[in-house]
Amino acid sequence: MSFATRLADAVRRTRSVTCVGLDPRKASLPAPLRDAVSQDRPEEWAAAYTQFCCEIIDVVGDLVPCVKPQAAFFEQLGPAGMISLGEVVAYARSKNLLVILDGKRNDIGSTATAYADAYLGAESPWGSDSLTVSPYLGRDSIEPFVDVCDQRDAGIFVLVKTSNPGGGLLQNRQTDGQTVFQCVAELLTELNSSRQNAEGYGPLGAVVGATYPQELAEMRAAMPHSWILIPGFGAQGGAAEDVKVGFHEGGMGAVVNSSRHIIFAHARPEYADKFGDARWHDAVRAATEQMNAQLDLVK
Repeated sequence: MSFATRLADAVRRTRSVTCVGLDPRKASLPAPLRDAVSQDRPEEWAAAYTQFCCEIIDVVGDLVPCVKPQAAFFEQLGPAGMISLGEVVAYARSKNLLVILDGKRNDIGSTATAYADAYLGAESPWGSDSLTVSPYLGRDSIEPFVDVCDQRDAGIFVLVKTSNPGGGLLQNRQTDGQTVFQCVAELLTELNSSRQNAEGYGPLGAVVGATYPQELAEMRAAMPHSWILIPGFGAQGGAAEDVKVGFHEGGMGAVVNSSRHIIFAHARPEYADKFGDARWHDAVRAATEQMNAQLDLVK
């Protein structure tokens, strides 16, 4: 079953378009987990990250279709952190959640192939269902990832129009009458054209930020065969009305990521007094349910 089909099935099963970003950070962990780290060693923090993320997965597993571990926060801990990342990915998949590994990988030739095999291949030690990919080395840097998607029914999400304010420096540049992000969208549509499932979606998804709703609407029209991963919701300023333009009818074709607004909800003013650090799990669930209610799009 293709990644696009599995994602659509998961969205329908959970009636949710929420993707929970797993971005563990030392200073933001709930106090019970921080306090358990006694010697400030990478191995201890890695164990805390694994516990934190796996307990989040337990809390949200019946509420959302997918999670998105951010590799950078695990990489900060060195080898111990990478072991933790592998444990978190495996645990999420064991709980029937799709995993979008946020690594933004890319290169050329054999190196791109190695990245694709590492994270998405049939014998991948990570075993993620999909991976975020940068397009800025050109078409031949994306094709090895597409090949692995074909072989394993995996998926990728290619950076098209990102949520950060500085993204326009390159993405909005004009070339041959198009912006760079429009050129990337055109390439994704071409590569998906012969790879569509029964609902018309291919394995090449796109990352388009909630902070640019006009461009999100434009990209939804330009990439009819791509699932869109929409970051920037909540803490970065994107609102429900901003992201709705990224969906097809019935709430299909997109998932919306929220990381710290959910996983560190115990520190948000509206939840701090009610739950606080001691009941951080309840805050995570409440924040996820709130986001699901705001994005009640699945019909």
